[in-house]
Order: sequence, then C-alpha cells, then structure tokens
Amino acid sequence: MNPGAGSGSRMAWAMFIHGSVGGRCGGCPVLPQGDLRPGGGIDLSAASAVAGVACVRLQPARVTRHEMAMINPWVMKMEQFTCFSPAERQRLDAIVDSRQRTYAAGDDIIADGGHAAVCHVLLSGLACRYKLMPGGDRQIMAFLVPGDLCDAEIFVLKTMDHAVGALTPTTTAVIPACDMRQMLREDSSISEALWWGTMTDLGVLRERIIDHGSRDATERIAHLLYELLIRYRIIGGTSGNSFDWPITQTDLADATGLTPSHVNRVLQRFRDDGVISLRSHLLTVLKPARLKTIGLFSAGYLHLDRTVAGDADVCARAGDLL
Repeated sequence: MNPGAGSGSRMAWAMFIHGSVGGRCGGCPVLPQGDLRPGGGIDLSAASAVAGVACVRLQPARVTRHEMAMINPWVMKMEQFTCFSPAERQRLDAIVDSRQRTYAAGDDIIADGGHAAVCHVLLSGLACRYKLMPGGDRQIMAFLVPGDLCDAEIFVLKTMDHAVGALTPTTTAVIPACDMRQMLREDSSISEALWWGTMTDLGVLRERIIDHGSRDATERIAHLLYELLIRYRIIGGTSGNSFDWPITQTDLADATGLTPSHVNRVLQRFRDDGVISLRSHLLTVLKPARLKTIGLFSAGYLHLDRTVAGDADVCARAGDLL
C-alpha cells in the first residue's frame, strides 16, 4: 500500500519522466508553470535534456481539479470510446484514488493460479501478461500500459490462467470487486466503456497470434513498437513521438517469439535506417509513417472510435498516427 498515493501519482504520470517529483526531489530544477495536459506546451524530454538531469520538477499551481481528473490514464483510455459526464469522471477518479498499491520491478501483480477479490488498474509503470512454461521459458502475451485493467477476469473466473508482472516499478489502483460490480450496475456508460476496454485487450492478443503466424521478425517488432506508440499517446504518455522504453531485448524477444540477438539486429537496423532512436531508455519514432508501413499496421483492432470519428477532445492525442 502506498499511503501517499492519490492525485499525486497522476501528477507523476503526467510528467512522463520517471523519477522524484515536486518536494520529493529538492535537487531537481523547477520548470515554468504550464498546462500538464497532452499538448499543453511543456516538452518534458527536451526540458530534461537541457537540465541534464533524469527528473524534473513542475510547479503545479495552474493545475485545476478538472485537469487532474483529465490526467487519470484509465479515464483517458476509456474516453476513446465515450465521453463521460462530470459525475462519472468524479466517480472514476475517486475509485482510483481510494486505494493504491506499489510494486517493484519483477513483482507479480497477480500470480498465475491466484485469485483476489480486487481489480487492479495500472496507473504508472509498465507490466505484462505472461505465462511461464515448464522448462522455465516465459511467453509475454501483452504489455500493459497505464490505464489498462489488469484482471477483469476476476468477475467470472475462480483463478487466473496467467500472471501479470511488473516490468518496472509500478502503481496500481486497487478496486474491490464488490465496488466495481456496484459501479457497473449503476452506470451503463462506465460499464460499456469497460466492456470496450476488454474487447480492445482481446484485439491486442489476437495481433500477437497473427505475429506468430503471418509476420516476419521485422514486421513483428515494427508492429509492436507502433502499437505502443499509439497506446501511450492516447493516455498522454508521450512527448511528441518519444516515450519511456524500459523494455529489454529479452522482454521483446519473449513477446515476439524471437531470440534476443535477433531482436537486437532488427532494432539496430531500425536505428541505422533512421526509423527510431533509442537511448537512455527513451524511444523516439523518427519516421512513424515508415514504421507503420514496415509493421503492416492497421489500428482497427484498437477500436479508437472517437479518434476515428474526429472528436476534437481526443483526436489530437493520436489522430495523426491512424
């Protein structure tokens, strides 16, 4: 349990760069006040580079309560499906803030075969769905980014048939199943949005099946990189086309069915061709159109309904990538 979590964790996510925030890191430079929402005018990666530090400290004086609600990555993801009322936003924000838990890299959020009476929503960090084989090999089935519901299965299954593990230090909202059921019964908009989220998660899993059956190594990695760029964009987790990249070559190999050395060769080719830049755990897609073409990428499986429809309040996040 993290007793200091809450709206502060959403502030940390909005700042995108991992590290101490605000008063927790007295040595970090203070950036000018500004709008923390995506596209709000603060280029965090550039600011960090200029300062020469791994983390930055923002002055939050201009951030309103409504803006803080906007930073909730769970809400931002589901807004691709529906537009929540202020009351619905407040309810989702409150349930996320009520109880949170932190995990170290390598910890299981949910164990294979385990069962809990709570749901976990990833608020910060990176996690994955995975299965360990009898010989010790790991198959990563999906990467989970902030805003993803980790274990919707608890509503219908007695035990988990796979594990969810933290690849980096992570924070999750911990929602009792009874509270989640009550919210789903009482609010059809939230219920439908969560059902939409489950369908998009299944779409991601289907793409991994296609990877192994129909895409070559280069196409698999390009497709996954482009997918992650879009998924981070829609919840405000990028600075331009740059996003945090803690994924190791072993992680990527376990997700794509390749060897780490093969993954290394493909990534090096992308770097040599100027398609991506990867340094200091920051991945920048320099040529998104080229990466999309290489990966044979079509975003239909992500069901970004409101972005496709051109709704102004969400289209600006990732519309240019579709």
